[in-house]
Order: sequence, then structure tokens, then C-alpha cells
Amino acid sequence: MNRLHYMMITASPDVASFIEQHDVARIFMDQEVLGKAERQGHLDTHKAAHTLAEIAAVATVLKRAELMVRVNPLNESSRREVDAALDHGARRLMLPMFSSRSEVGRFLDMVNGRAPVTFLAETAAALVRLPDWLDLLIPGHDEAHIGLNDLSLSMGLDFLFEPMAARLLDPAAATLQQAGVAWGVGGVARIGQGELPAETVIGEHVRLGSQWIILSRAFHAGATTSAELLERLDFPAEIAKLRQAESYWRGADAAALQANQAKLAACAYRLGSRGGEL
Repeated sequence: MNRLHYMMITASPDVASFIEQHDVARIFMDQEVLGKAERQGHLDTHKAAHTLAEIAAVATVLKRAELMVRVNPLNESSRREVDAALDHGARRLMLPMFSSRSEVGRFLDMVNGRAPVTFLAETAAALVRLPDWLDLLIPGHDEAHIGLNDLSLSMGLDFLFEPMAARLLDPAAATLQQAGVAWGVGGVARIGQGELPAETVIGEHVRLGSQWIILSRAFHAGATTSAELLERLDFPAEIAKLRQAESYWRGADAAALQANQAKLAACAYRLGSRGGEL
């Protein structure tokens, strides 16, 4: 049965230990800093770099979830970054801001099979060239994730869901599925939150065949402990709401999914025309 898998960014061992017991399959830690503030300084996105000590602390508590670490875009220190992340407990790496087959190949050479890699296609070049670099990935091992924030910025757009609204991801989705490579796209807010309804976003994931989605900061509200998290929201209940929305769309016919896509497009273009953000 097809099912969306959730990942969430946290540096708290306590929060990570709690959420992996509640349907979060991947803990996402982030070391990317190079160029990020310049690209996304005006956006409300994650920009703090997690330390190797924080990565190691989270790695020691995980029993179910996979620990993924996003490193910097390729640079002169990339090999050291890869080695350090793996030495401190990363079980999967993510490469951001690449644009070509040669970059994908160079990074895979650095990793040398020690861990699977998720390639974050977040520029127009990476998306257009996906058929050119995809065969370097090992199906069932490596993955792709389409990053909507930087993708929309690279296209000169004002709202991150505009590429999805224009159905620009449809060819990539078909190519990835044909290749048997697991993939995901963007993130999602809690049901009932965000100017673009989360249930609409979930429906588009189902239509496209996406398998992974990032839970936004709305799911932890800045909490650094599980007790603090539960004071701010009922995390299991919020996950259950996402699953209910997904179940609804899995039971919907093609016409309903197409109508939902049109609804997403109308909302995204409206928000884009005024420079909206989730």
C-alpha cells in the first residue's frame, strides 16, 4: 500500500525520541549554511546549522527513525563534511543545491556507498536535468527530494507552491516512478493551518505519487523537549489528522484529484501574486 512517510527537523534528542514513536520515519538534521542566508534570508525557513555534537546526541537515542543529515553544497570541504557526519551517526546524507550529473557523481564518489543519499533537487537546472542524473542513483537506496523554496526562488517566483501549481513536477514524478526511485517534495503545515490548506497539499502528494514530506515547524512549535511539545500541541492527534486526509485522497478518483490540483493552483497563484508565504 502506498503511504506518505514523514520527516521532521529537530536537534533535540528528547523530541526525536518522542516523534519517532509517533509515525516520524526520518529525523532531519541540517548543516547547510553556505549561501543559504543569501538565498532565503527573507523567508521563514530553517537556517541554523546543527553541530556534530548535536548530531551524535540524536543518533544515540534513535531506535526506529533514520537520521538524515543535510550537508553543504559541494565545496572544498565536502569530503570532510561527509566523513564527519557519518562518523557522528548520520545514516543518510542529503546534498542540496546541485545542478548537474557531474556533481551527483562527485558526491556519490565521496560517500562511496557508506550511506544512502537523498539528492535535493531545488533549482530549475536540477529539475530539468533530472533524467540526466537519475540513473546514478540506486533504487531502494538513494532518493530524490524536490525543494520548493529554492526551486521557486530560482524561477523568480514569489510563492513556493507555484511550480506545483503549474504542474511542473508532473514529468519529474513520472520519471522518478518509472525509475523506481523513492522521492518526496516540500513540506506540510498542520491541518487547518497555513494559507494553502494542508489537506490540499496532501491531495497533490497523492496525485503525484510522492512518498516523503517534511513536517513544518508547526509540528514542534519550537519545543526542545517532548513535555514542552505536548504542552503546545497534541502531536499524535495532528499526525492522525494528516493520515485521515491522506486516506481520504487515496480513496478519491482521478477527477477529484485533478479538481484538488486546480484548487491548489488557484490558491498558490493568488498567494504568489501578493508575494505570500506559508
